[in-house]
Amino acid sequence: MEKTLFEKIADGEIPADIVYQDPQCVAFRDISPVAPQHVLLVPRKPIPSLSDAGAEDAALLGHLMLTASLIAEQLGLSGQGYRVVANTGVAAGQTVPHLHFHILGGRTLEWPPG
Repeated sequence: MEKTLFEKIADGEIPADIVYQDPQCVAFRDISPVAPQHVLLVPRKPIPSLSDAGAEDAALLGHLMLTASLIAEQLGLSGQGYRVVANTGVAAGQTVPHLHFHILGGRTLEWPPG
């Protein structure tokens, strides 16, 4: 199966503005940001969407949430607030079939989101 865009970024095959990486995940700035701070956090393990994660991925999912918090702190968002979003499926706006979380902040975020 061909690698997704996010797998290629995680593997260093495509350049990106990396803000964080560790053995389990990588985070980089979105090329089409919708907020002053807009970072994508992706697991290195190719999971198509949140719906495809299984019980064996529980530790990875927990790591991703803790890492999202760490990244938000590094970006200076912790005090003012931020949003973490996982679009799951085409109808929800998922355009790359690789689980990823959007970390958004730096402005007041509306609700509902879209």
